[in-house]
Amino acid sequence: MKYFIYTLILIGISLIIYNATVLDFSNLLLGDSKTALMSIIASACVIVLLLILLVSRTIQQKYGKR
Repeated sequence: MKYFIYTLILIGISLIIYNATVLDFSNLLLGDSKTALMSIIASACVIVLLLILLVSRTIQQKYGKR
């Protein structure tokens, strides 16, 4: 499961990088830039949630055995 989470984090990072290349910084809220910006925000949220999941699983393994 840990490797699956790492794979999803890597996919999220690659999506952020790809969508950053699509951005038009002069018009961020028009056309494809708007979609790319929303995708970057969504990917960042997914990465944060997956990191929280990893930390919670580590805490559960450490203190859940009591």
